[in-house]
Amino acid sequence: MPFTPESLSVPPSSCDLAALHALLRDAVESGASIGFTLPLTDPEISAYWAEVLSAVADGPRVLLVTRDDTHRIVGSVQLELAQRSNSRHRCELQKLLVLRSHRGRRLGFTLMQAAEHAARAAHRTLIVLDTSASGNALNLYDRCGYTHAGVIPRYATDPDGTFIDTVLYYTELTL
Repeated sequence: MPFTPESLSVPPSSCDLAALHALLRDAVESGASIGFTLPLTDPEISAYWAEVLSAVADGPRVLLVTRDDTHRIVGSVQLELAQRSNSRHRCELQKLLVLRSHRGRRLGFTLMQAAEHAARAAHRTLIVLDTSASGNALNLYDRCGYTHAGVIPRYATDPDGTFIDTVLYYTELTL
């Protein structure tokens, strides 16, 4: 089945919310450096998704998801649309997540393409992102044509608390 990303409706169904919780937990427990440390608690997950969904409802954030053949969310990506008058041409790609059980099926690539489409629809011509220098997504961003802009040493920690370097990427889009 092809995985077709879609914008998530807000408020999400209870099934979708549970799937988002599972997706975040899976990512952090598999070592993704996405702003959380272990042990990850249910209240942290709930607070995070409440914040994201509020930003989606208010407009500065886009949340795209992809589903499996049972309609369960198995991947997501976010765009934070810059709001200041001097930066409304750009957005930040955040939290590209794919369940471990669904990796290797081009979902990350599909979500990246959908994010670029959503950025264009919002009249954004620059996407920036940061990622762990030891993360799984480095090759994906390179394959998607993103430009490596630099490395910031000891920028964040992995979920286990180990300091990691962060790689900055960007891509320019045409409308």
